[in-house]
Amino acid sequence: MSTLFLGLGTALWACKMIVSKKLLLKRTPFDEIIALFVILSAASIAVSPDKDFSFYNYYHLMGRYILVYYLVINNLTSINQLQRLIYAVLSSAVLVTFYGFYQYIHGVDISAFQWVDGEQFPELKIRIFSTLKNPNLLAGFLVVVMSLAAGLGLHTEKIKDKLLLFVLVAVLGTCLVLTYSRGAWLSIVAVTAIYGRLYNRKILWVLLLIPALVLFCQDAVMERLMSIVNPTDTSSTLRIALWESTIAMILDKPFLGIGWGAYWLVYPEYDFFLSDPTIKIFHAHNMYLHIAAEIGIPGLIVFLAIIYGHTKKAMDVLTHTKNRWVAGLMLGVVTAVMGLAVSGFTDYIMFNVQMSMLFWLLSAVVIAVWEVNRRYI
Repeated sequence: MSTLFLGLGTALWACKMIVSKKLLLKRTPFDEIIALFVILSAASIAVSPDKDFSFYNYYHLMGRYILVYYLVINNLTSINQLQRLIYAVLSSAVLVTFYGFYQYIHGVDISAFQWVDGEQFPELKIRIFSTLKNPNLLAGFLVVVMSLAAGLGLHTEKIKDKLLLFVLVAVLGTCLVLTYSRGAWLSIVAVTAIYGRLYNRKILWVLLLIPALVLFCQDAVMERLMSIVNPTDTSSTLRIALWESTIAMILDKPFLGIGWGAYWLVYPEYDFFLSDPTIKIFHAHNMYLHIAAEIGIPGLIVFLAIIYGHTKKAMDVLTHTKNRWVAGLMLGVVTAVMGLAVSGFTDYIMFNVQMSMLFWLLSAVVIAVWEVNRRYI
């Protein structure tokens, strides 16, 4: 469905250019660095053990991300248009969350997915994932949308809107708890700390409420929280092993990597832990190591530069804008990206197409807002 609507949007953009007889393609401050990222990613295909697969995966995914980015930048040229886009994202999150609650109420069998160490967490029988493929992906999505809603809620002056947005944050937060995603819980702590730093230090008091809330949590939540500092469960042990294997990949091929999308193909050669060639491992459970492994250390550096550049641009707008809605949105985007960055140390949720599209969409929103905002400075 995302491909269908992305294709439709692209076709309408092309039609608009044909009708207007103009090339409606704006330059952005990051065209060159994005082009470098595209080139380095393409170059990694040459060293992939399955070049046909890597090429197919590359143009299918990279093409999608670049289209989303430039489609937003070149066609959303007013605050009203951007508001409709963001409210569409928030509305979609409500639907995703309600389906997650439905899963929790009616039950969903997770035994076949091996998402939980049964011996370590005997009380944990249900982890919701809604319309995403696993609980960690849903949790990452919820962290992003909670960050956006909180930023808008803090800056809006209308009491009705503020109340609505913070009710949304509470609902999303409840759903986040039911994912039992420890990495996302840590991301929320980081997001709260960033809000305290960027908006108001009084927000940091929220962090002190966490120990109090723990007292009212069910046993399964308590066990997951306590396990954050316990590396002996299967999930933590596997992650550490994957990181060791991925570092070995990086050391062997530091410049071009092992090939775009080729991690699952190459992993059996570096399987120091499972020693089972029938098990497919698709990503390293660490965003930074995974990207460096697949497209090389230069590719990782360029990708981090893209994240830094857009975050800095969002901070510039946040600092200088007089529009409260824009300020709230930029604050939300900054904290959302920082949440993704924190979760990247223990997982790689942008391996998922939906989450990567959301990242590139938010990056495009930053540039679209910056373009609109500078016209009024």
